[in-house]
Amino acid sequence: MDDSDPFAAPHRLPSSTRPLLGLTILVVEDSRYACEAMRLLCLRSGARIRRADCLKSARRHLQLYRPSAIVVDMGLPDGSGADLIEEIAGANPRIGVILGTSGDDCAQEAAIEAGADGFLEKPVTSLATFQETILSLLPADRRPCGPRVLQDEIVRPDPLAYQDDMAHVADVLSDQDDEKALDYVAQFLGGVARAADDHTLAAAAAGLAQARARGTPVAADAARVAGLVQDRLERRKAI
Repeated sequence: MDDSDPFAAPHRLPSSTRPLLGLTILVVEDSRYACEAMRLLCLRSGARIRRADCLKSARRHLQLYRPSAIVVDMGLPDGSGADLIEEIAGANPRIGVILGTSGDDCAQEAAIEAGADGFLEKPVTSLATFQETILSLLPADRRPCGPRVLQDEIVRPDPLAYQDDMAHVADVLSDQDDEKALDYVAQFLGGVARAADDHTLAAAAAGLAQARARGTPVAADAARVAGLVQDRLERRKAI
């Protein structure tokens, strides 16, 4: 199925104020906070959004319909986003726009090598950047006609979505014997904390990542991360 489902609204033409009207964007993202930002960007742009939080869920979505565009996080709980990008880039028919996204400086090259058309660097909060990235890769007949005023708006996700991410990390950290889980936590928290301007947690996540990369003991770094995550969950209870 192309672009939607049997119950979707009829195709509508994009406009200068809603340039992505009529498009369906599948966002493959495990962070609730990052996905909330993408939801707001799609809402402001007129696009419908579907979400998958892992590779398995994304593949299930893609068996049912073909979105207009897909945005794939490069670090997912069950594998690398590059693997999914490579799969869909080689599929026939191909999804019109394939984008990778990450807060990791090295991830863009991996996304492009896997077959992505472009890349969105996290945090993705600029409406103008989001729209221009997708519009530049769409066929001419899917773009709005005439001049368009760039909306230089910054979206701000609901803080409760950040709390959901903290709860997710707490669940992952409950299995302290899984070393791969620590790598995932460091990568996940690094991106989410930077997006939320949580500099203390971002620094702790970076410290955990560096300790794992060096092969040095990580108990102290993991405990610091776990404590900061728990502190943020306690704030949710207070609210």
